[in-house]
Amino acid sequence: MAAGSAAAGSVVGCRSIGEKTMAWGTVRVLRDRNSGLYLGGVLVSGFGTAAMLLAAGVWVKSLTGSSSLAALVTFCVWAPTLVGPAIGVLADRVRRRPLLIATNATLAAMLLVLLSVDSADRVWILFAIMVVYGVGMVLADAAEAAIVTTIVPGNLLGDFNGLRMTVNEGMKLVAPLAGAGLLAQFGSTPVVLLNTGTFVLAALTFSLLRMPEKRPERQVGNWTRQIIEGVRFVRHQPVVRHLVFCAAVTMLLAGLNGAVIYAVVDDGLHRSPAFVGVLYAVQGVGSTISGLATGPLLRRIPERIFAAAGILLFALGIGLRAIPSTSVALATSFAIGLGLPCVLIATLTAVQRETPGQLIGRVSATANTLIFAPNTVALAIGAGLIAVIDYRPLLVAMGVAGLLVAGYCLRRGGGPASPSEPPAGAPEDVSAAAPVPQAAPQVA
Repeated sequence: MAAGSAAAGSVVGCRSIGEKTMAWGTVRVLRDRNSGLYLGGVLVSGFGTAAMLLAAGVWVKSLTGSSSLAALVTFCVWAPTLVGPAIGVLADRVRRRPLLIATNATLAAMLLVLLSVDSADRVWILFAIMVVYGVGMVLADAAEAAIVTTIVPGNLLGDFNGLRMTVNEGMKLVAPLAGAGLLAQFGSTPVVLLNTGTFVLAALTFSLLRMPEKRPERQVGNWTRQIIEGVRFVRHQPVVRHLVFCAAVTMLLAGLNGAVIYAVVDDGLHRSPAFVGVLYAVQGVGSTISGLATGPLLRRIPERIFAAAGILLFALGIGLRAIPSTSVALATSFAIGLGLPCVLIATLTAVQRETPGQLIGRVSATANTLIFAPNTVALAIGAGLIAVIDYRPLLVAMGVAGLLVAGYCLRRGGGPASPSEPPAGAPEDVSAAAPVPQAAPQVA
């Protein structure tokens, strides 16, 4: 009995330590003024984006009656990712905070053009604005990657990126429904104004950041050479290359999974297409939990092991979806939600930690292109495969492929096996990123 009580006490103690450790990282990030403001900007802009993207597809469908044109909205937003390295160069040529503010303000102004879209023959305007929207998202991501390395110390990058993932996934649980509801009840105008307002609020929030930022050094060579420098860094930096490859293959499988999900719901579960929304909501819950747990875990285990564990969960989730059971489908959605963010956060953290500041914009954009472009391509491939192949063996094959990727990810990949450490010159804690004196020169 005494031994049992001691064991129980040990378990409770370990759990308490784990909870305190998780709270420690999260609180340290949130207590810092710059970090809190940045996450606030991400929160409001993420809400508007999530609401707009679903509403835009429904909007096009209602104006044209075409499902293919409605799907084209998503393609327009993601297409600029394919030229991400070229867009990312801009983030290394100018100061990042003014660039982030200007990007949000410009998107807010551009969205107002959508108020003129009131018939099928003006839908092309919406497509054009969505392409600009996508360019802005790529540019903002590149600028944000550089800003994060300035305001967050290296040992808290995992916590910060996990919180960012949690914020984004949390918005996906409520914002799409809000956007679709506004569109259904009041038309497109409130949706456009909502998204415009969130970008304005995000720009104002980012303008409150206090961070030392000198003008970037003059870049050597033309635009093409600078793009190549970013690609070359990803190729030759062992840790980044290894994780980017694993993340890219994982997102390829995720794209195929996205194309198969409707067959799972229809042919396997015999439910209406609306049940896909339930599965995605459960996946979002898993992603939210995963984001909160990321920081403490990344401080204890190497990024490659953390990413491999996530890929393993993701692979098991995909493979087991072949079982025609609603309860299994819900459980696998939760597992996918837990696993998929792990490889993405681990890779993003490695890029931020390993990349020199003068290259971070183009390297981040290059990594994002390599990771997310396969997802876009796989959506199209999966749509074709599901028309000629039964979805169940396809899911099993995808699950096996995921297990192989997880095994490969465990390899050292030429990089260190130790958990994330602060980069040279990084502040020891979040408080070190406090505002600099107003008299300091070249402060943005």
